[in-house]
Amino acid sequence: MSTPPAVGHEDPTDPTDPTDPTDSTDPTGPTGSADPMDPLLRERSHLAASRSALTAMREDVENLDIRNVTANWVNAAALAHQVEERIKALADLRDTPLFFGRLDYLHAPGADKAEGAEGERFYIGRRHVHDADGDPMVIDWRAPVSQPFYQASKNNPLDVALRRRFGYTGGDLSAYEDEHLTDPDEAAGTSKLLQQEIERPRVGPMRDIVATIQPEQDEIVRSGLGGSVCVQGGPGTGKTAVGLHRVAYLLYAHRERLARTGTLVIGPNRSFLHYIEQVLPALGELEVKQATVDDLVAHVEVRGTDGAAAAVIKGDARMAEVLRRAVYSHVSMPTEPVMVVRGSRRWRVPAYEVEDIVRQLLDRGIRYGAAREALPQRIAHAVLVQMERSGEAPDDRVQDAVARNAAVKAVVKAVWPPVDPAKLVLRLLTDADFLAAHADGILDEDEQKEILWAKPVRSVKSAKWAAADAVLIDEATDLVERTHSLGHVVLDEAQDLSPMQYRAVGRRCTTGSATVLGDLAQGTTPWATRSWAEALTHLGKPEAVVEELTAGFRVPTDVITYASRLLPYIAPGLTPVASIRENPGHFEVRATSPTNPTSPTTGDAAVVAACEESLAREGSIGLIAADARIPVLAEALTAAGITYLSPGEETTYETRLTLVPASLAKGLEYDYVVLDEPRAVVDGEPDERTGLRRLYVALTRAVSGLIVTHAAPLPPQLS
Repeated sequence: MSTPPAVGHEDPTDPTDPTDPTDSTDPTGPTGSADPMDPLLRERSHLAASRSALTAMREDVENLDIRNVTANWVNAAALAHQVEERIKALADLRDTPLFFGRLDYLHAPGADKAEGAEGERFYIGRRHVHDADGDPMVIDWRAPVSQPFYQASKNNPLDVALRRRFGYTGGDLSAYEDEHLTDPDEAAGTSKLLQQEIERPRVGPMRDIVATIQPEQDEIVRSGLGGSVCVQGGPGTGKTAVGLHRVAYLLYAHRERLARTGTLVIGPNRSFLHYIEQVLPALGELEVKQATVDDLVAHVEVRGTDGAAAAVIKGDARMAEVLRRAVYSHVSMPTEPVMVVRGSRRWRVPAYEVEDIVRQLLDRGIRYGAAREALPQRIAHAVLVQMERSGEAPDDRVQDAVARNAAVKAVVKAVWPPVDPAKLVLRLLTDADFLAAHADGILDEDEQKEILWAKPVRSVKSAKWAAADAVLIDEATDLVERTHSLGHVVLDEAQDLSPMQYRAVGRRCTTGSATVLGDLAQGTTPWATRSWAEALTHLGKPEAVVEELTAGFRVPTDVITYASRLLPYIAPGLTPVASIRENPGHFEVRATSPTNPTSPTTGDAAVVAACEESLAREGSIGLIAADARIPVLAEALTAAGITYLSPGEETTYETRLTLVPASLAKGLEYDYVVLDEPRAVVDGEPDERTGLRRLYVALTRAVSGLIVTHAAPLPPQLS
């Protein structure tokens, strides 16, 4: 059977077992000789041998004797940790295929093709596996020799004679498909294995897409560490998977550098991070940290909430200048000279000279705290100049001693006092005069009144900080002391970040790069991103390349077509996702009768019935509803004897239904979705456009089927 290049989607896994395993003809090797064994048996034999080799690799590490090989206990502990992580990375996940493809090259990679060098055969998998002699049995998908598995085509075979894809049942190899890229008589066709993988029901967290990465996705995954990338992708286009696999690729290609600088994946909430947390470990990458933006800026306990208007103002990039002014307002010019006494000598630094030093530090634009640390050394240097003029020969120790002199410390405290970022932000939010002084010409009076707290607060600990306040404190903290920069940051669902949140993330990769993932049509916050150019500027990566993914692999055709009716209203000009799925999916809109106040509503009964109908199918089910409807539906499900989970809880084969508030649906997916009352989802947001975007998100969580139930009229935009 002929197959085209591989495809990918939002939550892909390894090739699945097709109902009709392909074994049409004995494939030939790169030299044209027939295999002496049955092809499927031969591949199963190689799989068994590869698993044995992986076990041997793991045992070799487990048997390492690392006693007395380090100089001290600190190094010994570090080495023991590295060995432990290596053992974990070599785990053989029995239900996860060790390799998913094979490449038969016409010529040996790097050989002169004119010399007729015989080609080689490589099995492509999640990690490198070698035998006892060190010869490769499985090649890591990230290795250069593996790239043609994703990029080779009939038009550009990249010296590949045969590309073979494998199908599995659990961890057992059960099928294969071949594509002879250099055979002019073989026409390109649709891969049955890949198509079934796209449409296969799934339960549990997201998995990797190494077997199904598409060429345009592969180009993003393998782009260099030095450049930042922004991926605009509609529902089901695989943008999250692309971002995670990019991290895995960069760790492979630049492991030593990223081991020093670190990597971080940032998601919108804990439920989302739980959903994606197994992807990188499945690829053998255990050291990548995950966090939300709130985790990054957790300088204070968040116990309060802001109204939409206040949150928008606090999230505006203009607040950065307000904070900068407020921080540096603490600097004052000296009015008295500094008198330093050393032994019997007195050294006097005039006030104008200290003022010159202060102004020089301000003009350099360095962090407030760094300048404060430099000030006593600058004053001490001025004293040393006088000492040298008088014939003394002071050294660095004398300068350090002068910098610690009580008189110098006193002037530093008076001229450049320490600043507590949380206290500074608290004063801005509670002191109208202080805010007005530093927001003059930046925020108007109404905006200042909007963010001022109504009641006075006695201390930082007693304050009811909102999430936007924590971001302001993070900005102020960075003004005082530079934030540590990582080597690479992946920012997912980025369209919902405020400009100040982008700045907070950007501080974590000032000397590194970023992969930004999002969909402008799914922005559901009042401050949602209007354009990627603007967002990337706030992030500090205006040079980032913007890539767009428009091929949909997850959402069924009928579902994405229905949801795309909203695009002209929520994201004009954005290219609709084009589903490549052969199966249009199950899709139905059910209108129910108005509610009955004396009994369980007809609408609720219809929702329960739709859930029961979906549970009769294979796969996970998500019941998505407006947040205000969740308690009512929870009661209805319980009354019907249906058990359910909350977002973030592990789906099992016994409990496959998750009750999902619409506000938490973003980034999640289920085989079948029951969407309750679209009108309520829209009305639950502060404005209609945000509500329609929330509805767009809810409509596009389904992998196999969607049932929409409603008693209230549907939003007219869906007509």
